[in-house]
Amino acid sequence: MKKEIHIVKLSKKQRSELLHLTKKGKASPRVVKRARVLLLIHEGIPTSEIMTRVEISRCSIMNIRRRFQTEGTQLVHQKPGSGRPIKFNGNTRAKITALACSQAPEGYSQWSLRLLADKVVELGFVESIHFDTVGEMLKKMNYNHNESGTGA
Repeated sequence: MKKEIHIVKLSKKQRSELLHLTKKGKASPRVVKRARVLLLIHEGIPTSEIMTRVEISRCSIMNIRRRFQTEGTQLVHQKPGSGRPIKFNGNTRAKITALACSQAPEGYSQWSLRLLADKVVELGFVESIHFDTVGEMLKKMNYNHNESGTGA
């Protein structure tokens, strides 16, 4: 078995802060998991046992060990995600849902997703939107056109 290169030695203050994070219940699961890993490494628990106890991969444990050398205990706190920012805010989603609940245009018995998408752009709620996106929004809002009073 290889000797671990990245040693984790916590000060009393660091250990206390990490214990507080794991017990207070307000931190995200990811933060708690990282804090637990650091505490277990500090206690000298073998990597294989940490993997089982915390349900984390060996690679993640090694990354936490490595990052501790440069970031200290600050590594437990989440950095902003690198994913794409949300395109449609809650206000826009609410307007689209309200439109779907309204009376369909003249000549239509009910709103179709394509018709809604076109109307949303026409009304200037958004610059562009695909009808599938409208469908996903309505699905997340548990919208059912048959219950809205505009259905057949």
